[in-house]
Amino acid sequence: MICLIAAGCLPPGDNQLDEQKEPHFLTGKSQVNSMDFQSAIDSFEKALQVNPRSASAHFELAWLYEGDKIDDPAAAIYHYEQFLKLRPNSDKTDVVKMHINSCKQKIASSVSVIGQMSPERQRELEKLLAENKDLKEQVAALKDRVSKWEAYYVSRQAATNQAVSNVTPGSQSTGATAAVRSTAEPVANAARTTTSTRPTPTNAVRPVAPAATRSHAVKAGETPAMIARQYGVSLNALQAANPQLQPTRMKVGQVISIPSQ
Repeated sequence: MICLIAAGCLPPGDNQLDEQKEPHFLTGKSQVNSMDFQSAIDSFEKALQVNPRSASAHFELAWLYEGDKIDDPAAAIYHYEQFLKLRPNSDKTDVVKMHINSCKQKIASSVSVIGQMSPERQRELEKLLAENKDLKEQVAALKDRVSKWEAYYVSRQAATNQAVSNVTPGSQSTGATAAVRSTAEPVANAARTTTSTRPTPTNAVRPVAPAATRSHAVKAGETPAMIARQYGVSLNALQAANPQLQPTRMKVGQVISIPSQ
């Protein structure tokens, strides 16, 4: 183990310094310093898509969601608990637990009847809070996909315009003449041919077998984001493999496909 640590062979998610050097994480810190808190949340969410085990990103998100600017104590509790799960021996453990209790008190004060809820109702509330958090992650992921498609379209359009501008009138005329000549020659040869042969399909192309996928049976309280983290795949990849999947209508026992990593 000592040799592995010296050689830098530990996984990225277990190295706090590597987590904090991730480009999206650095962008989020810069946006926090500029008080652009919503953009910072988007950046830290992207850091989690790159490395779902980034305890540093979970801590920053929890702090932002707990703050007055965002004020989402349920989301803060989720990220604080993820931080404790990934960093159980952190020197911040006691402070994080205090913040979790503070967030729970804030939720209790906003829902006056929470103390009278039955355990079943409390579980339903917790599930709704988790689904709300999952939907926010999906919105962030969709925004990222849209921005990538827009950038792709702009780059393709620029390349097309450049290719058109590089074609001169002379080259178009030459190309057209060559095209007519290359088309006329096979037609003339075909007219002189009295018989035709049909090629024998000896080398038929075999279809490529699709990549094998895994499946997962949904358990109570699970969300797409939780399942994606469990298998180490991105939320986008999981949604692409299950286009009909609706997070708010998932049922216990429902089977979904897990894409390969």
